[in-house]
Amino acid sequence: MKNIYKLFQPKFFLVFLITFALSCTNGFEELNTPPTSSTKIDAGILLAKVQRDGNFIQGGQTANCTLGSWIQYWNSSTNLPTSRYVFAHGDWSAYYGYVRNLAQIRTDLLKGQEGTPEGRTKLAIARIVEIDMWQYITDMFGDIPFSESALGEDNLITQPKYDTQESIYKQLIQDLNAAINNLNASDASYGAYDLYYGGNVEKWKKYANSVKLQLGMRLKYASPELAKTTVTEALSQPLIASNSDNALILTNTDYTSSYNPLLGQFVGGSSDLRYLAEAFVSRLVNTNDPRLTKIVAPTANSVKAGTLEYKGKPVAQTDDQMVGIINDNYSTAATTTYFNLSYNQSKPIPHYVYTYAEICFYKAEAALDGWGGLTSDQAEGFYQEGIKAAMALKPFEITSIPQSYIDSEFSFNGLTSEQKLEKIMTQKWILFFGRSYSAYAEWRRTGYPKLVPGPNKGSTNGQIPCRVGYPSEESILNEPNYLEAVSRMSNGDSYISKVWWDKKAK
Repeated sequence: MKNIYKLFQPKFFLVFLITFALSCTNGFEELNTPPTSSTKIDAGILLAKVQRDGNFIQGGQTANCTLGSWIQYWNSSTNLPTSRYVFAHGDWSAYYGYVRNLAQIRTDLLKGQEGTPEGRTKLAIARIVEIDMWQYITDMFGDIPFSESALGEDNLITQPKYDTQESIYKQLIQDLNAAINNLNASDASYGAYDLYYGGNVEKWKKYANSVKLQLGMRLKYASPELAKTTVTEALSQPLIASNSDNALILTNTDYTSSYNPLLGQFVGGSSDLRYLAEAFVSRLVNTNDPRLTKIVAPTANSVKAGTLEYKGKPVAQTDDQMVGIINDNYSTAATTTYFNLSYNQSKPIPHYVYTYAEICFYKAEAALDGWGGLTSDQAEGFYQEGIKAAMALKPFEITSIPQSYIDSEFSFNGLTSEQKLEKIMTQKWILFFGRSYSAYAEWRRTGYPKLVPGPNKGSTNGQIPCRVGYPSEESILNEPNYLEAVSRMSNGDSYISKVWWDKKAK
């Protein structure tokens, strides 16, 4: 986005026009196009790129070092400013690149094929993935350029306005409904280019309705009526119904960019993701969670002593506190599954995009509220099914859950509705390990699990951030629209300004 803005600044644009005029030649395009080359990329290649890169970013360094430390999965070691609540920016440019890739499919590659079997379903699938990307962007930043962005080369707007998050969500729901209606199993397929489902349209219908369920639940505390309507509609349609329906990206067995992104942080040599955070490790330890040893390694000193101990590092420590920390007293990530090169080569772990466990937890929450024809009596069953589905995922593959865990975690007996919600969301937090964007959104929406900020005050006076800040180039290259968006925020372009849907009192 930055380069596009720069190109169309007056002085750069004038130089560009002069240069272009001087270099024009009759037949220029033909002369400079090799006869065997392709002038258009296959739409499937763009879809596959966004499916992989747009989701791998959830398990990448920025997401885990920043959001992962805020949501208290990790204690980021070298990337200290962001983990200590000092201002930083998210993956703005990357995500806008992804939506532009997908927009090219509808504004160029398959333009005019909206009603044909050759393009209708392909366009619908690309639109669904684009909706995913837009939701990530607005959930991170709040109001963003949306309606005047990704319109194609013929409709380039160099200073797009910032739409309100409320209007964006309403439009995303409308666009998703239209895309769902255009999914047709008899149409042409992306085939192997579709990394989620290999072109299986019936699975795409389940996925799209599941995305709709997520969009609706995100609005629960900001727009209850729209949320209820959207959730009810989604629940009335086919959803992801088992782990065989999960949307995922298969990973390679060789060390490449298609490795599981969590493993990539380790094999790639980063030291940011080594030590796990106290809140996450304590939760697994205190409940005797059978996933503990698949994620967490015992402390080095406990291994030496012969009595294994699992202990996470406190987050957002002050300088004085960090001086006294002895790393060998804290747990790193386990090197038996996610973070082990040999394990991943013999049994590669996929990166999950959307899972059946999430559907179960959403259904449990909807049942607590009596939405979609569900009743509160059903909530416990959906919750239990969600835990089972989460534990069955690779690399855990736990099908026989210890009775002690069932006794302590499976029951809703004697709990209030809010306490039940806390249990649901805490399990979802564990499920989302490695998907920090999703975990961060759900924590902000509900306030669960209850996380205690670290003692370093940072730029938030010790508050866990509520959003990510806009990139600095927006204040320069899109200044009028940037300033208008900032004026709508309660605390300006800062960590402590909340996004629109973050309305629940916590």
